[in-house]
Amino acid sequence: MPPVLRLYEDIFASNAPGLRLPALPRMIFVVHGSVTVEGRSFGDGEAWHGEGTATLKPGLGGVTCWRFELAPADAPDGGIEGLGATSRQKLAASLDPLPKGNLLLRGDSVAFPPGGCAHLHRHQGPGIRCLIEGGIRIDTHGRSTSYGPGGAWYESGPDPVFAQAADRPTRFIRVMILPRELHGKSSIPYVNEDDKTKPRSQQYKIFADAPIAFAATR
Repeated sequence: MPPVLRLYEDIFASNAPGLRLPALPRMIFVVHGSVTVEGRSFGDGEAWHGEGTATLKPGLGGVTCWRFELAPADAPDGGIEGLGATSRQKLAASLDPLPKGNLLLRGDSVAFPPGGCAHLHRHQGPGIRCLIEGGIRIDTHGRSTSYGPGGAWYESGPDPVFAQAADRPTRFIRVMILPRELHGKSSIPYVNEDDKTKPRSQQYKIFADAPIAFAATR
């Protein structure tokens, strides 16, 4: 069975005890607050990534995180429930198709100016996006779906997508699973020849572009 990419929103009160997560390829993005992961502190808009076990400890004001992780299809639920801590699964997607061969976990943010768009395009691997500010409309499979802050969606990679930002600054956080040979390279092929030379309005900030060993276990 294909592996699953899943996204959780984890909320820790300031008095929550430390939490140890099992080894999985993952990225943890700090929505607001602060958290210490494996001895390093991260605040608003920062992200940690790794593939081994990870110990989280919230900062003095608590923290809200988005946790993206790649798991085997039969892995137990990754939700957190305990003293001062709770989580909910925002989205999970079976990665079929998954890129062949060695894999790369890429985590980034994609920002649009008011009214910006991403012309019809594909990606070379699947991924989950979650909107952190603004608004966006995603056109794919002959349907249009709009998302506000906190809204999450999945893109398979091969299916063409057009993205239209709202009339205000818009940004989403994204984790994709890509072929390892794309390390440091764009994953986007544009569908229409005319769009390849048009100016790009979106701006990117890379949090993770990390080869992962998960291919050995899928």
